[in-house]
Amino acid sequence: MSEFWTLADEEFGRLHSRTLVRDHVVTALGDRTAEQALDAGTDPREVWFALCEDLEVPRERWWGRQETRRGRTGSSGRGRR
Repeated sequence: MSEFWTLADEEFGRLHSRTLVRDHVVTALGDRTAEQALDAGTDPREVWFALCEDLEVPRERWWGRQETRRGRTGSSGRGRR
């Protein structure tokens, strides 16, 4: 669950992620919100991927923005060595 919230907060921002998880209905989760799916015991990874797909998050960010930065050259300058 902690990884789920880290990814959600990183992608959507802390406040917006909470609203999306609570209110956004995802067809792939049986027409439930992510919160309802999690409460019903659905694997957080499955919920995260369904949420990403439904909200059209680019696949390269499904594992988090840090993974994206590591794999690219010419990044925004964040994460200097």
